[in-house]
Amino acid sequence: MDTFKSEKALVVFSGGQDSTTCLYWALEHFGQVHTLTFGYGQKHSLEIECAKEIANRAGVDFRYMDMSFIGSLGSNSLTDTSIKMDDSKPEGSFPNTFVPGRNLFFLSTAAVYARENGIRHIITGVSQTDFSGYPDCRDSFIRSLNVTLNLAMDSQFIIHTPLMWLDKAQTWEMADRLGVLDLVRNDTLTCYNGIKGDGCGHCPSCKLRRDGLEKYLKSREKSCCSTSEE
Repeated sequence: MDTFKSEKALVVFSGGQDSTTCLYWALEHFGQVHTLTFGYGQKHSLEIECAKEIANRAGVDFRYMDMSFIGSLGSNSLTDTSIKMDDSKPEGSFPNTFVPGRNLFFLSTAAVYARENGIRHIITGVSQTDFSGYPDCRDSFIRSLNVTLNLAMDSQFIIHTPLMWLDKAQTWEMADRLGVLDLVRNDTLTCYNGIKGDGCGHCPSCKLRRDGLEKYLKSREKSCCSTSEE
């Protein structure tokens, strides 16, 4: 990764736990980092404000793009206030928090933006380990799209997925190693009900986030105790 220190990178940035961790991962590995945040008709505009605040705090370029048409293409509980959110993934189906095409549109648009700004590295916080039933978070999708984007624009983009094979506890560990655990915990917005920091504690996203944090903190405490005993 040190070979990329002279290059620019673009982070698809939501202001949530995963993309914020990826932002600081990018700052560690690339010489210049840009962020691109999308409005897709999500119910909670605070998500966009969080992204802007974190990008400013990190000292990176922030760009917002309105793609609200995505939310109007289908029915899902993240953009339609009349739909009650699934508490868990329905058996044999997608959770209704799945926004069809979201990552496809985001990454395709990010690639166009990157091309026009001389950027070939695109970073996204998707994870197959904790993908919650979302098909557009799978490694096979990302690899396929990477090839398609390269062919479509005759470019050599590289889509980086630092969290692809990490569970939430390992994602918290990465944030801690990067020195931003408190920032990620207090200033990001992952909650489907639009509550900053630790969130509502009840939605699927909050449960996953909280369980991962508890697992990581227990592991860190155990490791510290073992070290002190030696």
